Amino acid sequence: MVEKTEGKYAGEAIVSEANGARSRDAIVVVSGSGILSAMTVLGRTLVGAAGAAVAFAGNVGNGAMGAITVGGAAKLGVYKLVITEPATNAGSFIVEDPDGKFVGRGNVAAAFNGGGLSFTLADGATDFVAGDGFNITVSGGTVKHTDFDATATDGSQVAVGILYDGVDATAADVRAVAFSRDCEVNKAELVFTGAPDAGQKAQAYADLARAGIIAR
Repeated sequence: MVEKTEGKYAGEAIVSEANGARSRDAIVVVSGSGILSAMTVLGRTLVGAAGAAVAFAGNVGNGAMGAITVGGAAKLGVYKLVITEPATNAGSFIVEDPDGKFVGRGNVAAAFNGGGLSFTLADGATDFVAGDGFNITVSGGTVKHTDFDATATDGSQVAVGILYDGVDATAADVRAVAFSRDCEVNKAELVFTGAPDAGQKAQAYADLARAGIIAR
């Protein structure tokens, strides 16, 4: 006798959701994600974005921003870099993301990597002073979803939603629906790809809770 394993049904883990379509979003699952079943915990990644820096009006220092590399963990919008501790031919700065969250501290003339951005702020003939800075605009990209991976560095290490129904995104992007906010789910029915440990799953549940998705 052949045994068959029943897969997950669309929406199976949902205990409650908001009225109308408030809890759901139309999303794109990025090519290469493979075959994902319904109720897969999702992360996000940014594809095809670029960064451009503009110095604050009134900057005293005349150091210049080098090439900016935008990774999948970046957010669309305007990052802010502010010099906090000036020094001769040096200095340190902080960077905030478009939501005003601290993403890292860096040094003038040294490589910075944080918040999905990589760059080097060069020293100039005139040193920076406290309060000098740059607005770094990340634009032109598309936010796409993939399966949550606690070990990733492309943004998908943060759980942001739950896939409504199964998709095959092995060779192409696929349009889908995800639960993104204001719902309760049965955590026993959620699907994690790979083999996250208990701590990594706990982190995913905490990420989802910040988005308004309560796993019980």
